[in-house]
Amino acid sequence: MQIPIEQLIFLCLGFFIVAMLYSSVGFGGGSSYLALLTLFLGSFFTIRSIALICNLVVVSGSTYLYFKNGHAKLKDFLTFIISSIPLAFLGASFRLKEEIFFIILGISLILSAIFLAIQTFKWAKSVPETKKYPNYLSYFLGAGIGFLSGLVGIGGGIFLAPILNHLRWDKAIKIAALASFFILVNSVSGLLGLVTSGSLSLPWFETLCLAIVVLLGGQLGIRISLKRFSAKGIKRVTALLVMIVGVRVLLVNGLGVF
Repeated sequence: MQIPIEQLIFLCLGFFIVAMLYSSVGFGGGSSYLALLTLFLGSFFTIRSIALICNLVVVSGSTYLYFKNGHAKLKDFLTFIISSIPLAFLGASFRLKEEIFFIILGISLILSAIFLAIQTFKWAKSVPETKKYPNYLSYFLGAGIGFLSGLVGIGGGIFLAPILNHLRWDKAIKIAALASFFILVNSVSGLLGLVTSGSLSLPWFETLCLAIVVLLGGQLGIRISLKRFSAKGIKRVTALLVMIVGVRVLLVNGLGVF
């Protein structure tokens, strides 16, 4: 075991909550898994590997339910997926120096917090109708976010969904379904990239425990209504926590300021 049992219990609780909340809006929780793991693990190969596995577990169930209930159609998502899969694989295959990885991770967490917070402002949802965009924009977004997702070990949905909501690409439920599917394929591609580059590092006991709790949390989040909770409040608190950890990772682990 790389993590003491009492710390692992705390980490499992955090992963369960993250999976439950994120799955309810189509996300896997990768950015928050990374944020939590940096508090307990020092190996960035292990951090990336566990985050991808947990992302994959959560969004597999979510994606199945979105397709089953008719909220997702493969043909509508292909332009995003075709360009994201090879770029996620490429990003994950990079063997970064530890400090470079933590700098990129810290910046990514800060950006994800900003993107998540943007969704809570009124002006972000002020115009409900959708717009039509050329296909090349989908390829461009898929490629860019796919590469970043593979590089740092997240599925990329937390970046893609706010951008598409801002662009009014489609209805919120369809964007959530796309985000979930996008995370799924990029997590698989990123995982393969880690395997081929020899960067995959999975302590079996910790990985198994965390995979089980995110499976339970993810299924709970996607299956029940969270009407008792304020979706806006959840996003703001999550954004704040991710921002704090992102700044810490950037300054402490990446830049070595403290």
